[in-house]
Amino acid sequence: MTVEDRVDVAVGVDAMLARARAGLHRLTPHAAYEAVQAGALLVDTRTAPQRARQGELPGALVIDRTVLEWRLDPASPWRIPEAGDPARLVVVLCRQGYSSSLAAASLRQLGLDATDVIGGVEAWLHAGLPTHDGPADVRE
Repeated sequence: MTVEDRVDVAVGVDAMLARARAGLHRLTPHAAYEAVQAGALLVDTRTAPQRARQGELPGALVIDRTVLEWRLDPASPWRIPEAGDPARLVVVLCRQGYSSSLAAASLRQLGLDATDVIGGVEAWLHAGLPTHDGPADVRE
């Protein structure tokens, strides 16, 4: 592949994000909270410093973005116990709702029912939804 070929396929992060979001039914913070109350799996991909500043989310599993697919793929030998049902809705949150869209799209490629939260944890906080001081349920 030449440099020119790579430029032809390069679309930029904004286009990549738009493509990822086109396949998602993104949730408002309140809709995400209600989905979790109804049994959805809430996954927080924020870094430890971000969580320390913003607080932990009740019921959320903290999974590092670098291992997310391995922990949630029902066919993966490294999956977490909560990942046994591919039909269970997975709601991914990050700080502002950008990397969570890419993560949710990646999980959908694995066949999972996944989405994210519009505005991320910042919108969650602005909506007045609950947080706590920890400890977090961190899955490595």
